Amino acid sequence: MAPPRRTADALDRPKLLAARYKAAEARPYLASALYALTVVASEQVRTMAVDRYWRCYVAPSFVAETGVEELAGVWIHEAAHLLRDHHGRAGRLPAADQRDRLRVNIAQDCEINDDLLADGLRLPEGRVEPSLFGLDEGGLFEEYLPGVPAGPRHHVDCGSGAHGVPAPWDLGESGGEGVARLGPVEAEALRRQTAQAIRAHRRSRGTVPAGWRRWADEVLEPTVDWRKALTGAVREAAAWAGGAVDYTYRRPSRRTPALGGRVVLPSLRRPLPRVAIVVDTSGSMGEEELAAALGEVSGVLREVGVGGNRVAVLACDADVHAVARVTGVEQVELAGGGGTDMTVGIRAALAAPDRPNIVVVLTDGYTPWPPEPVSCRLIAALIGSGAPQPPSWVETVRVAPAH
Repeated sequence: MAPPRRTADALDRPKLLAARYKAAEARPYLASALYALTVVASEQVRTMAVDRYWRCYVAPSFVAETGVEELAGVWIHEAAHLLRDHHGRAGRLPAADQRDRLRVNIAQDCEINDDLLADGLRLPEGRVEPSLFGLDEGGLFEEYLPGVPAGPRHHVDCGSGAHGVPAPWDLGESGGEGVARLGPVEAEALRRQTAQAIRAHRRSRGTVPAGWRRWADEVLEPTVDWRKALTGAVREAAAWAGGAVDYTYRRPSRRTPALGGRVVLPSLRRPLPRVAIVVDTSGSMGEEELAAALGEVSGVLREVGVGGNRVAVLACDADVHAVARVTGVEQVELAGGGGTDMTVGIRAALAAPDRPNIVVVLTDGYTPWPPEPVSCRLIAALIGSGAPQPPSWVETVRVAPAH
């Protein structure tokens, strides 16, 4: 008589969560990502898999048959698919490649597993790695894909969070009752937080695999042309604002001693610019647009090069819902969802006690604008190629939305 089929209720959660703890303890820079994953027991999964909403689907039988060391490696493997935005990158492949989800998944596993194995992590038997296909280590999955043969004998399925194709077990965007999900905005913030943790870990200990170092550098120092254009505009505006000089008596002029100390001449000072970022949180801004906007906040913070609390972020639809002075993207609160009027946010920024020198508006462009130029440098970062053009006096950069 065949043994009874294991059910989802038979999932050994203590063992599974002990493996996650072990993974987070061994690789602390990945801890936030690991604990962001929501466990969903499923008999339809062969091992473990993820969807784009950061749900981790787990086969109870796989947990029962696999050691804690190997489970810890699989935890990191699945989190890596989401951190590296594999589903988003797969969506930008040619249509023929997108349909071949097995080869895409194998190529993605090659990108991840060579880093994990080089880092001394243990993975279950049957894993794929570049050497199985005569490929060099250290590549991206897009580079590996042409070298993965058609009809490979390896059968892997890490879920729609990897290859991008919905799986039978996916709970979808809404999910089951009480099952948590991460949207694109939260996922983007988590990626940046993890990349920053990797950099901090490198500075303190210096033991991060090359693949993770490269990924963190790409997240924190993006090289996409539109992003360069935006940061270039902010840099130029910051230089313009910083060039405004004023007189002060706090530091005497170096020529003062020549006058015998009888006269104290004022010296020039160059103030640091203050920046306000108005984020469009209206109903016309979808989660992908908000994720793109959130990504730009950290770029502005980095590019302006000011410390302390000199950058204010305002969440605005037809009203201003949240205002915060921030030093990191994780401090941003995005509230709203109603109508759209960025004029309200711009005016609120200019009415602040510390009036900004630069206002950056992150919006899809479907908004009224002030009827005339404002008394500061105004930059509109328009999210999406179809965003309407603002008035000619507004400096404009077009931003590609996240995928």
